[in-house]
Amino acid sequence: MTRTAPFSRVLVANRGEVAVRVTRTLRRLGIASVAVHTPADDGARHVREADLAVAVGSYLDAEAIVAAALRTGAEAVHPGYGFLAESPVLARACLDAGLAWVGPGPAVLELMGDKIAAKAHVAALGVPVVPGVGEDGAAAGERDAVLAARADEVGYPLVVKPSAGGGGKGMQVVREPAALAEAIIAARRVAAAAFGDDTLLLERYVPAPRHVEAQVLGDTDGTVELVGLRECSLQRRHQKVVEEAPAPFPHGRVREMLGVAAVRIARSVDYVGAGTVELLVSGEDPEAWYFLEMNTRLQVEHPVTEEVTGLDLVEAQLRVATGEPLPGTAVAERGHAVEARVYAERPERGFLPSTGVLLEVVEPTGVRVDSGVATCSRVTTDYDPMLLKVVASAPTREQALDRLDAALAQTVVLGVHTNIDYLRRLLATPAVRQARADTAFLDGFEPPAPAAPDTDVLAAAAAALAEPAEDGLWGSRSGWRVGEHRRPRVHLRAGEDVHEVEVPLAPPAGLRTAVEHDRGAVWVWRDGQVWELRALSRAERVERSRRQRQGAAPDPQLRTPMPGTVVALPVPPGERVAPGDVVAVVEAMKMENPVTAPVPGILDLAVRQGDVVTADQLLATIHADPHGPQDTGAVSH
Repeated sequence: MTRTAPFSRVLVANRGEVAVRVTRTLRRLGIASVAVHTPADDGARHVREADLAVAVGSYLDAEAIVAAALRTGAEAVHPGYGFLAESPVLARACLDAGLAWVGPGPAVLELMGDKIAAKAHVAALGVPVVPGVGEDGAAAGERDAVLAARADEVGYPLVVKPSAGGGGKGMQVVREPAALAEAIIAARRVAAAAFGDDTLLLERYVPAPRHVEAQVLGDTDGTVELVGLRECSLQRRHQKVVEEAPAPFPHGRVREMLGVAAVRIARSVDYVGAGTVELLVSGEDPEAWYFLEMNTRLQVEHPVTEEVTGLDLVEAQLRVATGEPLPGTAVAERGHAVEARVYAERPERGFLPSTGVLLEVVEPTGVRVDSGVATCSRVTTDYDPMLLKVVASAPTREQALDRLDAALAQTVVLGVHTNIDYLRRLLATPAVRQARADTAFLDGFEPPAPAAPDTDVLAAAAAALAEPAEDGLWGSRSGWRVGEHRRPRVHLRAGEDVHEVEVPLAPPAGLRTAVEHDRGAVWVWRDGQVWELRALSRAERVERSRRQRQGAAPDPQLRTPMPGTVVALPVPPGERVAPGDVVAVVEAMKMENPVTAPVPGILDLAVRQGDVVTADQLLATIHADPHGPQDTGAVSH
């Protein structure tokens, strides 16, 4: 029997891949979808795939979201995850406006959103909790001092974390008292920006823990069901990278205890909707386990649970939001599923974000892909750099890992750098294959060095750059010219290396390319690896030749090593600079990065203060000073 749709129109108060994923279920159920978007997301994939779209100033503006829902005739608001997904303010505003809220009520959000109150509530149930302290209503100007004074109650190492929100945002591990003050400042800043609430707490840091999650579903009749356990121990800077279900750890009686505790916690607050109870389990002593927090929303990693249970958790959220009861049948987990998050970042450069326009995106086949981007999408530093998630399922864990690796090798993203090669190397490590990795594992996992472009990669890049602008003899790449029978050559820069490459008559097979004509860059893909190469202009070749004749002097062109914003230009254009002088400061990820002069000369700036720059963008050129001494010494920072 076909079930009726729980709503006719739902607003999705989020962006990116989660908004696309929720919209997919709405479309399957015959429910009209409404997207919201900021100016930075105008034309984004989640906007294009929705039935209606409304511009808002911020995804953190509850008033604007409710107004958009009312204006478009939406009956309910689905918050996704992140932003205001766990906000009692938005939930209450929706309910006050007569809208259905797809999630637990404001009282539950307030309780579980306050990490200190949540731990006290859970501890009263007899569930073990990680020792911690909060600010306890300290005056605004005294909160940092109160936390610092109470740190000894927790003991070192400890974690400074936002009381609101989740996802590891703002968390700082502090191993000694001298580092506490700086960690508090950093965590408070991130908490305010990400969640609109800068309240903090301190918790005992549990060495070598395994991060296990219990997925629960609750309805308005008081029924709570356990929908299995996931493991999310592969984290970098408290951000999950790879997740899987069922959790391969722990086993036996401890595993049953975790599930029982999760259901008890959800029932104690009359939980309605999908939620996750997060737990820390000692890898050395599984009997030592603790409640960490409850995420009162859909989780980023929910697809692995859906893959092994066959449930659509978004549909379940929508149905219980209308008062429908849960089926009441036990949920069985079959097979295994592993998810990898693909980020726009450069692992070899400290995971700095990579920005730009996606010239080509090709998703792998035979696996599940939850994506918020497509070809022509623009990746900026405004939001989280996650592009998509690749989810592979199979009868066994080993087969699922193999399928995920093969799928990542098929995934094509050209126009920005990604962590795909990093993910593939990670999946091949013995600790991951044998399910032995804890949450500290990635701290010691070195990102692979980018592979140098080989002959085929260089040939593919040269062929792409030499693509004719028109058909016919005069546009042919054969190199035929009157009186000549020589094929053209291009000079390609890869990192600090320059290659002179003859344009082939036909590009090598098995590689994909995309060209950024405005900056002379070409992206080459092969089996999950990507190279960015740039064609040198005639002027750059002449300058390089001159420097080589003078003994390989440093490059007088300064390029930014990461995307960001030019926040300072200390030296005016036309002024003399000496090696080591700071000529530009680029801010990226809340860090200021000075760029210094490698040679003496006259400064010629290519940017202005406030400009947003991409990685490897030209910042300045230092011309030889005809009236000053020549110096080929280099200073690098």
